[in-house]
Amino acid sequence: MGEIKVKDKDVVVPGETLAVGMDFLPSYGTYREGEKILSSRLGLVNVEGKVIKLVPLSGVYQPKKGDTIIGQVVEILLTGWRINTNSAYPAVLNMKDATSEFIPRGADLTKFFCIGDYVMVTIINVTSQNLVDLTMKDAGLRKLMGGRIINVGANKVPRIIGKQGSMVSMIKQYTNCRILVGQNGVVWVQGEDPAKELLAINTIKKIEQEAHFVGLTDRIKEFLEAHK
Repeated sequence: MGEIKVKDKDVVVPGETLAVGMDFLPSYGTYREGEKILSSRLGLVNVEGKVIKLVPLSGVYQPKKGDTIIGQVVEILLTGWRINTNSAYPAVLNMKDATSEFIPRGADLTKFFCIGDYVMVTIINVTSQNLVDLTMKDAGLRKLMGGRIINVGANKVPRIIGKQGSMVSMIKQYTNCRILVGQNGVVWVQGEDPAKELLAINTIKKIEQEAHFVGLTDRIKEFLEAHK
């Protein structure tokens, strides 16, 4: 009979034993060594049934196909735009993937996106050379108008979003702000009330700082209640 040696949301270090026995399955951030499942990095334990994985507490964003991110236009190319992905690897948003509207070659692309604009996009391809291609042709993908941009550790994004979006939904409810969280750790916040917008931002930063704490949802609810 297998035995789990840690609790959900425990902080563990590399090499720490998480479970013993073949009943449990290693996932992201863990590995099997004989009968044991060990941690391969500093992280927060996430137990889902028989699967054990880690939410990393350190590290930079690594672009992955299928990720929805918020990026900033940093260069206008002949056939599209170069986008900063908040990682070591910039990406390209090609004209054909930016809009269903026909754009003739040589058109003024600043009519669509200018340098400095933020866009919500999805990664459609990452090559072996880490060349990243983007699209805006899915629901909800668009240029972000107004609002404020903040950066958080990409590894904290799951805690900011919460299970099935519960955490970010709670922040929206208390602040009446529109909030979009990119998987690359870039967050867009827009509210009608500057004070509520600031509260949303401070709440997100608090989640980032306290992501490893037990009972985080209750702590954040108390914080929002105290400042509403």
